[in-house]
Amino acid sequence: MTVIAIDQNLCTGCQECTKICPNLAIEGLPHQAQKINEDKCVMCGQCVQKCKSYVSAAEHGLNAYLGVRKERDLPETVLEPLFAAYNVTHIQEVKRALADPNVYTMVQSAPAVRAAIAEDFGAPLGELAAGRLAAALRKIGFDKVFDTNFAADVTIMEEGSELIHRVQNGGVLPMFTSCCPAWVRYLEINYPQMRKHLSTCKSPQQMEGALFKTYGSKLLNVPAEKVFSVSVMPCTAKQHECSRPEMVDSGHRDVDVVLTTRELAWLIKDMGIDFLKLNNEKFDLPMGDYSGAAEIFGVTGGVMEAALRTGYELITGKAIPALDITAVRGVDGFRTAEIAVGDLKLKVGVVTGLKNVKPVMELLVAGKLDLHFVEVMTCPVGCVTGGGQPKLIDETDFETAYKQRISATYDHDKELPIRKSHENASVIKLYEDYLKKPLGQLSHKLLHTTYCGDKKHH
Repeated sequence: MTVIAIDQNLCTGCQECTKICPNLAIEGLPHQAQKINEDKCVMCGQCVQKCKSYVSAAEHGLNAYLGVRKERDLPETVLEPLFAAYNVTHIQEVKRALADPNVYTMVQSAPAVRAAIAEDFGAPLGELAAGRLAAALRKIGFDKVFDTNFAADVTIMEEGSELIHRVQNGGVLPMFTSCCPAWVRYLEINYPQMRKHLSTCKSPQQMEGALFKTYGSKLLNVPAEKVFSVSVMPCTAKQHECSRPEMVDSGHRDVDVVLTTRELAWLIKDMGIDFLKLNNEKFDLPMGDYSGAAEIFGVTGGVMEAALRTGYELITGKAIPALDITAVRGVDGFRTAEIAVGDLKLKVGVVTGLKNVKPVMELLVAGKLDLHFVEVMTCPVGCVTGGGQPKLIDETDFETAYKQRISATYDHDKELPIRKSHENASVIKLYEDYLKKPLGQLSHKLLHTTYCGDKKHH
C-alpha cells in the first residue's frame, strides 16, 4: 500500500527529503522531482516533516490549491499550505464509520500524540494535552476513547517476560524491540536473516487493536464484527503496520485505520471543535488506564527504561532502587549501558534514529554485538518526532520542539501515581480475567507475531 507519496507537480528537487531518508529510498536528480522507491521505503515520514516545496492559495492561486486538496481527499476546512511529500490520509474513512449507526467505534491514542497535538492549535511547542485530547476524541463522536498507553504497559509485561525467558533459557540474543514498524521494515529489507532477533511482541498499537476486538468486545457486549478500530499515532509507518497480513489475530483486522496527529488536528477543526477551550477529561477504562512507564514509550530510551523498571522487579522480587534510569536516556546515536539486575549484569543498547542502526547491525552480523536487549527507534528522538506529528516550518523550531516534547513526556511520567507497568491495576485485571499470564497461550495468540518479511507486499 502507498503510505508516503511525493507530488511530482509540486516537488522542486531541493533534496531535503533525500538527506533525511534513513534507507536511501528517495531517488532523483537535484532540481528535478524526486521519486520514492517503495521497495526501500520504511514509511517513517521524515521526508514529510522536512519537505519545503508546497502549494498555497495565497502564492499559487485558489484553484491550484483546491485541486491538490481535493486530490488528497482532505476536508474543506484545511487551509494551510500542502507540501509535495505527504502521507495518504484516511480521514474520510473515519468520518464514514463515525456516521454509521451500525458501527461501534473504538479509538486509541499514542503517548507522543498528547505531547504535540496542541501545537496545531497555536499552543506552545511541546505543551502536554492528554485531558483535552481525550475530550476531543469523545466530542468527535467515538463510542469509546481508549489509550495506547494501556497496551504499552501490556507490551512491557510480554516483552519483559520474553527477554527474561531468552536470557534464562539460552534464547536468541540480543533481543531487539519490535514496537517501531519502520525499524521492523528496515530489518526485513536489509537484514532479513536477523528477524529471529526481533521480539515476537506486536507493537502497542496492534496489541490494543487485538484487545479491542476480543477483550473489549466481550466487556462491552458488542460483536467484534461491529467494532471499528481507529488509532491516532505520531507515526506514518503505523498506517502500513495495521494493514500487514499478520495483524488479524482477533479474527478481524486488528486496527482498521490509523490517523496521524496532524490528521486528527484536521478532523477536530473539521468538526468545529475549539481544542484549546476543551476541559480535561479522562480516557475510558479499563483500556485507558496507564502508568508512567507507558508514557515514556514516546521518547527514545523509553521502552528500554519501562522494561527495566518491571524486569528488575520480576527477576529480583525486590523494588527497583531508582525509577529514573538515566543511563538509557539521551539522544546520541547509539549508547550502551550495563544495569545490575540482582546477580545479572544486563547489557543494553539504545539506537536513536534509524540512520545510526547500520553499524549496530553490522556488529550483529559479525557476531560482535555483546548485548542482551536493544531498543531501536526510527525517528530523531523517538516517536515524539514521528513523521505524522505537527509540521514544523521553521528550522529553528525543530530543536525546541524536540526538547519540549521530551520534557513534557518525562514530566507526565513523574506526575502519575503509578510508574511501573506491572502495577497498572487494569493490566493486572486483564491477566486475571482474560489473558491469564504473560507468554501464555492466549497472550501468544493475540499479542505476539512472526513477521514473514515479504518486503514487496509489506
